[in-house]
Amino acid sequence: MIGLPLALLYSNAWEWVIHKYVLHGQGKNRENFWSFHWHDHHKHARREGMNDHQYQRSVFGWHGQGKEALGLVVATLAHLPLARRYPWFAAGCVFSHWNYYRVHKRSHRDPAWAREHLPWHYDHHMGPNQHANWCVTWPWFDHVMGTREPYLGTEREAADRAKASAKAARARGAGPVAAEVDRE
Repeated sequence: MIGLPLALLYSNAWEWVIHKYVLHGQGKNRENFWSFHWHDHHKHARREGMNDHQYQRSVFGWHGQGKEALGLVVATLAHLPLARRYPWFAAGCVFSHWNYYRVHKRSHRDPAWAREHLPWHYDHHMGPNQHANWCVTWPWFDHVMGTREPYLGTEREAADRAKASAKAARARGAGPVAAEVDRE
Protein backbone atom coordinates (compact mmCIF):
# COMPACT_ATOMS: atom_id res chain seq x y z
CA MET A 1 0.00 0.00 0.00
CA ILE A 2 3.02 2.28 0.23
CA GLY A 3 2.66 2.58 -3.55
CA LEU A 4 -0.26 4.99 -3.23
CA PRO A 5 1.54 7.79 -1.34
CA LEU A 6 4.65 7.19 -3.45
CA ALA A 7 2.55 7.62 -6.60
CA LEU A 8 1.09 10.89 -5.30
CA LEU A 9 4.58 12.26 -4.61
CA TYR A 10 5.90 10.94 -7.93
CA SER A 11 2.97 12.44 -9.84
CA ASN A 12 3.37 15.80 -8.14
CA ALA A 13 7.06 15.81 -9.04
CA TRP A 14 6.25 15.03 -12.69
CA GLU A 15 3.51 17.67 -12.69
CA TRP A 16 6.16 20.21 -11.66
CA VAL A 17 8.69 18.98 -14.26
CA ILE A 18 6.18 18.81 -17.14
CA HIS A 19 4.72 22.22 -16.34
CA LYS A 20 8.10 23.94 -16.03
CA TYR A 21 10.12 22.29 -18.79
CA VAL A 22 7.52 21.13 -21.31
CA LEU A 23 4.50 23.46 -21.06
CA HIS A 24 6.53 26.59 -20.36
CA GLY A 25 9.93 25.57 -21.73
CA GLN A 26 9.01 23.95 -25.03
CA GLY A 27 5.64 25.71 -25.10
CA LYS A 28 7.25 29.12 -25.62
CA ASN A 29 8.02 28.02 -29.20
CA ARG A 30 4.87 28.70 -31.25
CA GLU A 31 5.70 25.75 -33.53
CA ASN A 32 5.69 23.28 -30.63
CA PHE A 33 2.70 21.02 -29.86
CA TRP A 34 2.65 22.37 -26.28
CA SER A 35 2.53 26.05 -27.33
CA PHE A 36 -1.21 26.19 -26.59
CA HIS A 37 -0.37 26.28 -22.89
CA TRP A 38 1.71 29.43 -22.86
CA HIS A 39 0.29 31.27 -25.87
CA ASP A 40 -3.41 30.52 -25.38
CA HIS A 41 -4.12 29.21 -21.89
CA HIS A 42 -1.98 31.73 -20.02
CA LYS A 43 -3.14 34.61 -22.21
CA HIS A 44 -6.83 33.82 -21.60
CA ALA A 45 -6.41 33.13 -17.87
CA ARG A 46 -4.44 36.34 -17.33
CA ARG A 47 -6.79 38.49 -19.38
CA GLU A 48 -9.99 37.00 -17.94
CA GLY A 49 -9.10 36.86 -14.24
CA MET A 50 -8.31 33.11 -14.23
CA ASN A 51 -11.15 32.10 -16.58
CA ASP A 52 -10.26 30.19 -19.73
CA HIS A 53 -13.12 29.74 -22.18
CA GLN A 54 -11.46 26.58 -23.57
CA TYR A 55 -12.83 24.76 -20.51
CA GLN A 56 -16.42 25.74 -21.39
CA ARG A 57 -16.40 23.57 -24.51
CA SER A 58 -16.27 19.84 -25.09
CA VAL A 59 -13.02 18.11 -24.22
CA PHE A 60 -13.16 16.41 -27.62
CA GLY A 61 -11.39 18.74 -30.02
CA TRP A 62 -7.98 19.93 -31.16
CA HIS A 63 -7.75 22.83 -28.73
CA GLY A 64 -6.03 23.50 -25.41
CA GLN A 65 -8.35 21.44 -23.23
CA GLY A 66 -8.38 18.55 -25.71
CA LYS A 67 -4.58 18.51 -25.99
CA GLU A 68 -4.22 18.62 -22.21
CA ALA A 69 -6.65 15.70 -21.82
CA LEU A 70 -4.85 13.75 -24.55
CA GLY A 71 -1.53 14.22 -22.75
CA LEU A 72 -3.09 12.95 -19.51
CA VAL A 73 -4.61 9.92 -21.26
CA VAL A 74 -1.22 9.05 -22.78
CA ALA A 75 0.44 9.43 -19.36
CA THR A 76 -2.22 7.19 -17.82
CA LEU A 77 -1.78 4.52 -20.49
CA ALA A 78 1.99 4.64 -20.01
CA HIS A 79 1.56 3.83 -16.30
CA LEU A 80 -1.04 1.07 -16.64
CA PRO A 81 1.51 -1.72 -17.30
CA LEU A 82 2.76 -1.13 -13.74
CA ALA A 83 -0.61 -2.26 -12.37
CA ARG A 84 0.31 -5.95 -12.46
CA ARG A 85 3.33 -5.61 -10.21
CA TYR A 86 2.57 -2.33 -8.40
CA PRO A 87 -1.23 -1.97 -8.31
CA TRP A 88 -1.36 0.77 -5.67
CA PHE A 89 1.29 2.82 -7.43
CA ALA A 90 -0.53 2.52 -10.77
CA ALA A 91 -3.84 3.39 -9.10
CA GLY A 92 -2.23 6.46 -7.52
CA CYS A 93 -0.92 7.59 -10.90
CA VAL A 94 -4.33 7.11 -12.55
CA PHE A 95 -5.98 9.03 -9.70
CA SER A 96 -3.40 11.81 -9.98
CA HIS A 97 -3.98 12.25 -13.72
CA TRP A 98 -7.76 12.33 -13.27
CA ASN A 99 -7.48 14.69 -10.30
CA TYR A 100 -5.16 17.03 -12.22
CA TYR A 101 -7.67 17.36 -15.04
CA ARG A 102 -10.60 17.77 -12.64
CA VAL A 103 -9.09 20.52 -10.46
CA HIS A 104 -7.36 22.31 -13.34
CA LYS A 105 -10.58 22.51 -15.34
CA ARG A 106 -12.60 23.67 -12.33
CA SER A 107 -10.02 26.30 -11.42
CA HIS A 108 -10.42 27.90 -14.86
CA ARG A 109 -14.20 27.68 -14.85
CA ASP A 110 -14.65 28.91 -11.26
CA PRO A 111 -11.94 31.42 -10.27
CA ALA A 112 -13.48 31.97 -6.82
CA TRP A 113 -13.10 28.24 -6.15
CA ALA A 114 -9.49 28.38 -7.38
CA ARG A 115 -8.69 31.31 -5.08
CA GLU A 116 -9.99 29.31 -2.11
CA HIS A 117 -8.83 25.77 -2.94
CA LEU A 118 -5.81 26.18 -5.26
CA PRO A 119 -4.22 29.50 -4.27
CA TRP A 120 -0.83 28.31 -5.60
CA HIS A 121 -2.37 27.80 -9.06
CA TYR A 122 -4.13 31.16 -8.87
CA ASP A 123 -0.74 32.66 -7.98
CA HIS A 124 0.80 30.94 -11.03
CA HIS A 125 -1.60 32.66 -13.43
CA MET A 126 -2.42 35.93 -11.71
CA GLY A 127 0.77 36.68 -9.77
CA PRO A 128 3.59 38.81 -11.14
CA ASN A 129 5.76 35.76 -11.91
CA GLN A 130 4.05 33.22 -14.16
CA HIS A 131 7.28 31.19 -14.08
CA ALA A 132 6.76 29.98 -10.51
CA ASN A 133 4.13 27.93 -8.69
CA TRP A 134 4.32 25.05 -11.17
CA CYS A 135 2.13 22.59 -9.25
CA VAL A 136 -1.62 22.50 -9.81
CA THR A 137 -3.02 19.78 -7.54
CA TRP A 138 -0.83 20.28 -4.46
CA PRO A 139 2.12 22.67 -3.97
CA TRP A 140 4.45 20.03 -2.52
CA PHE A 141 7.19 20.16 -5.15
CA ASP A 142 7.02 23.92 -5.40
CA HIS A 143 8.00 23.95 -1.74
CA VAL A 144 10.67 21.28 -2.26
CA MET A 145 12.14 23.09 -5.28
CA GLY A 146 11.79 26.59 -3.80
CA THR A 147 9.44 27.79 -6.56
CA ARG A 148 6.40 28.60 -4.42
CA GLU A 149 5.79 32.36 -4.57
CA PRO A 150 2.65 33.49 -2.71
CA TYR A 151 0.63 36.29 -4.29
CA LEU A 152 -2.98 35.80 -3.14
CA GLY A 153 -3.63 37.82 0.00
CA THR A 154 -0.44 39.86 -0.27
CA GLU A 155 -0.16 43.64 -0.35
CA ARG A 156 0.95 43.32 -3.97
CA GLU A 157 -2.28 41.55 -4.91
CA ALA A 158 -4.40 44.15 -3.09
CA ALA A 159 -2.60 46.96 -4.94
CA ASP A 160 -2.97 45.14 -8.29
CA ARG A 161 -6.69 44.58 -7.70
CA ALA A 162 -7.22 48.22 -6.75
CA LYS A 163 -5.37 49.32 -9.88
CA ALA A 164 -7.46 46.98 -12.05
CA SER A 165 -10.68 48.19 -10.45
CA ALA A 166 -9.76 51.83 -11.07
CA LYS A 167 -8.83 51.04 -14.67
CA ALA A 168 -12.16 49.27 -15.22
CA ALA A 169 -14.02 52.24 -13.73
CA ARG A 170 -12.19 54.62 -16.07
CA ALA A 171 -12.98 52.38 -19.02
CA ARG A 172 -16.68 52.59 -18.12
CA GLY A 173 -16.36 56.36 -18.12
CA ALA A 174 -16.64 56.70 -14.36
CA GLY A 175 -14.43 58.96 -12.34
CA PRO A 176 -12.42 58.23 -9.18
CA VAL A 177 -15.54 58.43 -6.98
CA ALA A 178 -17.22 55.59 -8.90
CA ALA A 179 -14.04 53.55 -8.60
CA GLU A 180 -14.24 53.92 -4.79
CA VAL A 181 -17.86 52.72 -4.85
CA ASP A 182 -16.81 49.68 -6.94
CA ARG A 183 -14.39 48.56 -4.22
CA GLU A 184 -17.07 48.57 -1.48
